[in-house]
Amino acid sequence: MNEQLYKIVLPTPFAVGDVNVFVIKGQTVTLIDAGIKTEAAWSVFKEKLNEIGLKPDDIKQVVLTHHHPDHVGMLDFFDKDIAIVGHAKNQPWISQNPDFFEWYDAFFEGHFMKAGVDERFRPYLKRLKASMKYSCQRSLTTSVQEGDYIPGLESWKVLEVPGHAQSHIALYNEKTAVMIGGDLLLKHISSNPLIEPPMKPSGERPKTLLQYNHSLRRLLDLEINCIYTGHGDEVLHVRELVQERLQKQSDRADKVLSMIKERPQTAFDICKQLFPTIYEKELGLTLSETIGQLDFLEDANKISTHEKGNTLIYSVCS
Repeated sequence: MNEQLYKIVLPTPFAVGDVNVFVIKGQTVTLIDAGIKTEAAWSVFKEKLNEIGLKPDDIKQVVLTHHHPDHVGMLDFFDKDIAIVGHAKNQPWISQNPDFFEWYDAFFEGHFMKAGVDERFRPYLKRLKASMKYSCQRSLTTSVQEGDYIPGLESWKVLEVPGHAQSHIALYNEKTAVMIGGDLLLKHISSNPLIEPPMKPSGERPKTLLQYNHSLRRLLDLEINCIYTGHGDEVLHVRELVQERLQKQSDRADKVLSMIKERPQTAFDICKQLFPTIYEKELGLTLSETIGQLDFLEDANKISTHEKGNTLIYSVCS
């Protein structure tokens, strides 16, 4: 059966702006990503569905590229029996599992301490979860992993592409060389490799920038004519943009290394220098980016860490 793909642009209250969701009319009418939980987004969604001859009840399954609120929130507006498909790591987030979020709080409290974040930013910890009010409380009905095909959409293969989120997948159609990429690669801005707690307290913190770089490099090995993205326009020149993103990241790592050559520093010290005008407002994002660069340099054996009290100090390798 011939498939038809439709892009729907929905509003969000976030700085990133509008979010894209996609409807595929095929063997099974499928929605890729579910926008944000606001009445404004739901109203636009229903209006745009009507323009392509559909209503919400016609959608039989929703596939999630990742768990962030602007990609899952409207799940709460769908019928309770709708199929929800995604990577298993979506589950604690989209169900808002209380045990997981208790661990989340403890993780970030320790994470801020290790990074050397000033005590005056302690109230910021409560803001980290503020966006969850735009998320949902649902459960996956089907989990997918690398190499699987989406039920009812047998031409779309699952690629695991963690980095921006631990749950992140992309859908790749080998016949048409088209990808639905979520927030893996965006045309107008760099995607942020966000720090997340490991799924269990016994696990190690994921090194998200290293993961993200690996996920980007996977794109260089594929024939891709077009990536439909989670925000903004489609990416048509994939190889060039991937190489540009990787080079900018390498340049920023060099900048961080030059800072550490001047004197040993904490992650928070470096964060303030990298993002002097926005770190106070966007501490979560800027600290994620900073620690990603430090992970990158440590993996390259250019820097090392030692503990001073409960804080990690970064120094140049001798």
